[in-house]
Amino acid sequence: MPELPEVETMCRGVQPMVGHRIRAAERPPCARRPILFEPSIARFDQRVRDRLITGIDRLGKRVIIELEDAQAIVIEPRMTGLVLLSDPPGPEHLRLRLILDGDDVQEMLFWDRRGLGTVRLLTANQLQRDVRDRLGPDATRISAAQLRETLQHSRRVIKVALLDQAAVAGIGNLYAAEILFVAGVDPRTRCDKLSRPQWERIHAGIGLVLGEAIEHEGSTLSDGTYRNALNNEGSYQNYHRVYDRAGLGCGRCAVGVIRRIVQGQRSTFFCPICQRKTGRHGTVGEIEVSQSVADAVQS
Repeated sequence: MPELPEVETMCRGVQPMVGHRIRAAERPPCARRPILFEPSIARFDQRVRDRLITGIDRLGKRVIIELEDAQAIVIEPRMTGLVLLSDPPGPEHLRLRLILDGDDVQEMLFWDRRGLGTVRLLTANQLQRDVRDRLGPDATRISAAQLRETLQHSRRVIKVALLDQAAVAGIGNLYAAEILFVAGVDPRTRCDKLSRPQWERIHAGIGLVLGEAIEHEGSTLSDGTYRNALNNEGSYQNYHRVYDRAGLGCGRCAVGVIRRIVQGQRSTFFCPICQRKTGRHGTVGEIEVSQSVADAVQS
């Protein structure tokens, strides 16, 4: 966390930066755990000062701030990072301030409570080599055939495999659990044991769940950390089907009780009735991606 929907929301939220120039870059004093920051702030400021921001992009779970000279500021929020245009949740975890030349948008902030995020200034070649070439197809753009061909021979269980950013970029622990529930697939099933219909349902589930989550500006969990660019909560946590619902009844079958297990040192939530290894199909209405959701995913 943040995962693809949260980072996509951040990217959309900071779009007003485009067309503005960076007056200066600062690293506010922070007594907390230092983040990975490359190059040094003096060199960083020198390279970005007076540069025009030409675009905002997302690569997997990273925010890409494109500059006019083919450089890019690459921010990876990881567990608790936020990219903001307004006041942060608190001043003590502020990691970067970009001072801009606009009256409407005066600064961009990167705030990170746990200090696991990263900020890197990369050339076009470095961005290609260090980021693009290491990521699989984006989860919002991967085809069903690509997904199946990439993972169908893996002996990993499907929940763990979906977290592999080199296979499919953007899916994290929360949304993998939601996707597999919608698809009616047991998260403990090995990839090489899944049928073609199951792969197709997983692909449809990716489109549906990520599209819904983007529409609701991501999930703000019980710790309250995640916020959009204007420091407001997302709302998709109100629509979670299984995530963090262990011990509660399943809202689809009304019989099963949501279970929590640990896979790859991470919590997995699923319904043992709806997600049997024998391959219970999700309802057609739930796994079929509507045109409005598809449009939201592709936008």
